[in-house]
Amino acid sequence: VQLQASGGGMVRAGDSLRLSCAASGRRFSNNGMGWFRQVPGEEREFVAGIMWNGGRTSYADSVKDRFTISRDNSKNMLYLQMNSLKPDDTAVYYCAASRFAVPSSQSADYNYWGQGTLVTVSS
Repeated sequence: VQLQASGGGMVRAGDSLRLSCAASGRRFSNNGMGWFRQVPGEEREFVAGIMWNGGRTSYADSVKDRFTISRDNSKNMLYLQMNSLKPDDTAVYYCAASRFAVPSSQSADYNYWGQGTLVTVSS
């Protein structure tokens, strides 16, 4: 079972990026999924989560109205559209699959993790 995150890169403040997460080895169409991020030396923090069928989403306050999480269960894919990026968004971004069908902000609720993709936002 593997989650492969991609789409990170170096951008300027105000730019946009779209992260993708490809799942292989099993389907996650019945699982909530999420994005987390981590800055070296800091704890991993929740960014966004989505219900198994996309019917409910949740966001960290710091990204609300700028980021959009979505999924395509037919392709076993998870996405994070990031707009109006800020230098504070610089981090390694991880996708994850939850044990539960609903989105969760708690990393302990996720039992499958991708390898991370680096997003660097310059001012």
